[in-house]
Amino acid sequence: MGLFTFRGGAQVPHSKERTEKKPIVNCPPPEAVFLSMRQHIGAPAKVVVQPGEEVLKGQVIGQAGGFVSAHIHSSVSGTVKKIHNMKVMGVDTTVVEISNDGNETWHESVKKIGDVADLTKEEIRKGLAESGIVGMGGAGFPLHVKLSPPPEKVIDTFIINGAECEPYLTTDHRLMLEGTEGILLGARFVMKALGVDSCYIAVEDNKPDAIDALKNAVKGDNAFQVVSVRTKYPQGAEKQLINAITKREVPSGGLPMDVGCVVSNIATVYAVGEYFEKGIPLIERVCTVTGSGVNEPVNLRIKNGTKLSHLISTAGGLSEDAVKVILGGPMMGNAVDSLDIASTKTTGGLLVLNEEDARIPEPTACMRCGRCSDVCPVFLQPAYISFYTLQGNLARAEKYHPLDCIECGSCSFICPAKRPLVHSIRVAKRQILENRKKS
Repeated sequence: MGLFTFRGGAQVPHSKERTEKKPIVNCPPPEAVFLSMRQHIGAPAKVVVQPGEEVLKGQVIGQAGGFVSAHIHSSVSGTVKKIHNMKVMGVDTTVVEISNDGNETWHESVKKIGDVADLTKEEIRKGLAESGIVGMGGAGFPLHVKLSPPPEKVIDTFIINGAECEPYLTTDHRLMLEGTEGILLGARFVMKALGVDSCYIAVEDNKPDAIDALKNAVKGDNAFQVVSVRTKYPQGAEKQLINAITKREVPSGGLPMDVGCVVSNIATVYAVGEYFEKGIPLIERVCTVTGSGVNEPVNLRIKNGTKLSHLISTAGGLSEDAVKVILGGPMMGNAVDSLDIASTKTTGGLLVLNEEDARIPEPTACMRCGRCSDVCPVFLQPAYISFYTLQGNLARAEKYHPLDCIECGSCSFICPAKRPLVHSIRVAKRQILENRKKS
């Protein structure tokens, strides 16, 4: 059988060699953590602690602000030092600062929840709402919401996303090697919550050791099918992964549930197993700290709310020629202007580049070669959207469906003129959504 794949996409350098063979190590505990109430899509959590209050590890400090929201738990035991109102990545955010007492004292609620055979699907969903688990591949969508589709949306396919197509990052790769049983355990809870009896585990073929580890772990178990998908960016985008495996197409403006599918990231499913087996809510995760701008690239298990400066220090510090820090990977990550920003539930990578790697070429005139359209995984015409957006003609740009753009950056990568295609499409999307809110 040929490798599963989708139409479009780009062959980008994977650049994973710095960390792909490095085991996960625990990051030294920080002196304090800074926990944002916006670590997920949806309503921000509401602070339920006060300055001076003693808190324990795993204790809820932020209550979900609605159905599409998630609890925030303390990742350390210690004292609430201060509650900040600040801007993080340009968004007004409430941040709870907790001084770490170093005792790692667990809250009484942290205990085994139950076995999959003993829990109903409703109990699993309720538990996930308490766990604070969100999509850890970057989107941050609350998992209990994703696993509660309306009755008319019948789910028959569950896909675990182990593609990890973003260059440099090796978080999921290492989890597949070191946390194999935990992934399968978490998958069983998700499958029961969805009412499906089988699932696909999709892994790009540039990770043969992870594919072998998973195949050995599921040998003789018909509930799991490990599938190799072609190494191509953005193979890990959920709509593209669904198409690659099932040949179903999620409609424009639609969701995976519209075609009977649910997709969850490797780290997310692993966190589910940790919660039901040990009662540990989502208070830590694995993060790859890498790039030409750090001295000792590493895969770290980090506490939520750890400052980026602490992560970089743990990775041997900045190299002399380091000039750029990106939260995430080079294709879909966001550059930051301060190392005082703290990690969140979705911080799966921290990329530091030196001057040579960070250099952005000067754009030239579009030569209408059509390569951006060829690689676009959602069949858009990026050059036209960008052209009309930069002209200020938003009405014309909207006719080319910029809201369908998944912001993967394939168009900008492939463009021989080095046009800022995905950047201008992002601008168009935000302006269109803002205009719709006003109307």
